[in-house]
Order: sequence, then structure tokens, then C-alpha cells
Amino acid sequence: MTSRRDFLKVMGASVAGMALSGLNGAMAAPLTSKEWASAKKDKVKIAYIGIGNRGEQNIDEFARTGMVEVTCLCDVDMGARHTQKVMNMYPKAKRFRNFREMFEKASADFEAVCASVPDHMHFPIAMMALSYGKHIYLEKPMCRTFLEGELMMAMARRHPEVVTQVGNQGHSEANYFQFKAWKDAGIIKDVTAITAHMNNPRRWHKYDAGMIQMPGGEPMPQGIDWDTWVGPCEYLGYSDKYHQGNWRCWYNYGMGALGDWGAHLLDTAHEFLNLGLPYEVTMKYAKGHNDYFYPFSSTILFRFAARDGMPPCDVTWYDGLDNLPPLPKGYGSSEYNANVPSTNQGNTPVSKLNPGKEIYSRDLVFKGGSHGSTLKIIPSEKAAEMKDKLPVVPKSPSNHYVNFLRACLGTEKTRSPFEINGVLSQVFCLGVIAQRLNTQLFFDPRAKQFTNNEFANALLSGMPPRRGWEDFYKVK
Repeated sequence: MTSRRDFLKVMGASVAGMALSGLNGAMAAPLTSKEWASAKKDKVKIAYIGIGNRGEQNIDEFARTGMVEVTCLCDVDMGARHTQKVMNMYPKAKRFRNFREMFEKASADFEAVCASVPDHMHFPIAMMALSYGKHIYLEKPMCRTFLEGELMMAMARRHPEVVTQVGNQGHSEANYFQFKAWKDAGIIKDVTAITAHMNNPRRWHKYDAGMIQMPGGEPMPQGIDWDTWVGPCEYLGYSDKYHQGNWRCWYNYGMGALGDWGAHLLDTAHEFLNLGLPYEVTMKYAKGHNDYFYPFSSTILFRFAARDGMPPCDVTWYDGLDNLPPLPKGYGSSEYNANVPSTNQGNTPVSKLNPGKEIYSRDLVFKGGSHGSTLKIIPSEKAAEMKDKLPVVPKSPSNHYVNFLRACLGTEKTRSPFEINGVLSQVFCLGVIAQRLNTQLFFDPRAKQFTNNEFANALLSGMPPRRGWEDFYKVK
């Protein structure tokens, strides 16, 4: 890890053109026409970037819609065991290892992109898709740094004709429509505190907290385009500790448990309670703190000011096997929910407490799960009392994938576009900075700056991009 002094020196010399206030510049001009948008059609020509693991799951979900024509496949590890299934499914699709090459050579062949790649690559792929006028379905979290979120939202505003969707699927499921209906009906009101927790086994690392340098320099698997995998980040030699999902635990590449599951647990509350950006982010507990990777367990407090007639609200995040949150009276059981994807890839036992949330208002307490899981009023006696007062909750007209494709075809609007998900992702970026520095931070949501920590302000932008990746940080 670069020292704080060196980091600030590099930032001062190299990132002036990427300041949060300077959203100007030019990327390559869009190369495609928008004639297809008005054409009468029922399928979208799509390119997939990242086709193994989570990418394969997304591809399967899009296939089930019957609404896509797959024209291009892209993966830095094209031909590896985990990419073979998708390659065999679409033998006629054009194949690429480098997404930039795919856009440059085959942009006329697709209208939309689905990107299922490590967190640090979300930003450049999304910026390139927008610059080419291509609709983009992007895995969560939307961004890895606060600046990336600013630039992505600015770029989306410049290109309102381009459809964007972030992959927090619960935003198209029962949880979304129930929260909105209960909020509109005044059932959810005057929320003062929220607890969110992901306490299942941390699947992404068991590294030594005494580590003093980043790993690298191991033999590279045959055929992998490691330079593209590294993307705009500082170049480090190959290590299997970064590849195949292991990237999630490193500050360089991932957003940890907060970025991974926060989007599934806090998305509806953040949107419908208009939380915006916090004024304080404090690391309350850290186990195994290290300069290079996320703690084994974390407790983070986010404090949001009063807004739109709603009271101030504290959101407390818990992760880690030994870091269970206090549960309210009448919580009941924490039975395993088969509808929530596993956090442990089947190789470790399910934890004592499932991923979920508790919402505290002045009059009611709500218990919720993750993804599409709906809220329950607790205790059960209060739920029975409120039963006849609850509004009818409309059913979702489309799942997250159909919603995106219908938006591409002009018949719906996406429920988690960049302008909605971007601020939530920035909240996670602020939480990650608190994790990294293991400290208390005060933030000015208007100025979008920390008021008590110079190094934390430098981390809003992160290290400047590697040579050859600078143009992605310009908005046109």
C-alpha cells in the first residue's frame, strides 16, 4: 500500500483533472445510431462482459426472458473452465478478452451490455458503454470510489437515451413494492434507526491480518489477459488471491461485505426514506484490521440528517460471524430463507443469523430479510393489531432482467438506474473509507468532502488511473 504521504503527493500531482467539481472532458464519440430504439421488435441484441460464475448466473436469467439475442462474449479468462459453459451455449457469438476491443470492433452488433466483473472494473465498462450509446446492466455495487459514482451519474445524465440498471434484484421484487406501498400509506414513517447485518461466513478470504504487502508474481494461468483484468488500478502481478471471486476482499479491487450485500439490504430504505448522503460515518468495531483487505468483522455507523419532514436516522451495519447485532424484543426465529442466495458457496455452514435488517420507527418495529424478502411488523401481537390497516401491495410487473430489457425496448423504466443507485453506492464508498482508516469521519453532503480528515478526502477519488486509462475519467 502506498504511504499516506506518497498517496497525497500523487493525488495532488495527478488527479486535479478528476476533481469532484470538474466533470468535463471528452471520450470517444458515440459510434452507434439509435434507430433500433424506435423499431418494432421484441428482442435486444446483447453483449456479455464476464461470463463465468456470477456472469453465468446473469446470462441464464437473461436467457429465461426469451428477450435477448446474444451477439458477443467477453472475458479476460475466455476458455477457462468456468467460462466454457457459456461459450458452448453461444458458439456463434463473437469472442473477446478485452472489452475495449469488443466495443471498438463489434459495437454495431449489440445494443446492450451486461457486465458481471470485479468491482474495480464496473466504472470503466459503464463509462465506455454510455459513451457508445449502449444500454448497460451492471452488477452491484455500482462503483468502487465516490468519484466514480459522481462521474457515472454525470455521464448517465449526459446520455438520457441510454438505459442503466444496477443488479440489486430486490428492487424489482416484493420487498420494493411493499416498502413503497407501506411508506405511501403512512405505515412506515418517522424512522429513526436501521440495523443491517450480513453475518454469514465470509467466503472471500482467510488471510493473515499481519500482512505487510500485497501478494503477486505467481505463475499466471494460460490465456488470461491480466493487464485488462487489472484495469485502471495500480499494476500488480497475478495472484490467485485476487482471481475467481477472491478480489472482493481487497481495497484495491472490491467493496467487501458492505458493497456486496448492502445493496440488497438497504436499497429500499435508502430510496424511499430519501436518506441521501450521511453527515457522519464511524467505524465502531473492527476485527483483523489491515491496510490491504477488509476486516474480518465490522460495525459501521452512518448518521443521516433530518430531511423532507422525516427525523434524523442512524443506520448501523454489522458483518462478521462473531458480530451479531442486538435484536429487538419479539424478533422471533431466524429461519433460513431459501429465496436468498447463499453467501458461502456451499462450503461452510449457514450462520446463526440470516442476512437482514431491522427498521425502528417511533411507533413500529419492522423485521426484514434480503433481496426480495418482505418486511414483518414485530412483535406478532402488534402485527395482528395492524393487519387490517395494511394497504394492498401491487405485484411486480417484471423481474429485474425483464424490467431492464423492456426499458431497452421503450416500454418500462428501470427501477435501479444510475441516478437512484449511485448515491446508495456512494454511501458504501464512504463506509469503506471508514473501514480502511478505522476511524470516525464527518462528511459535508453538500460540499461532498470530509471535514476532519485529509487522507479520507484523497480516498474519495482513490489513486489516479494507470497510464492508458485516463480517458474513462472524462464525461462527454
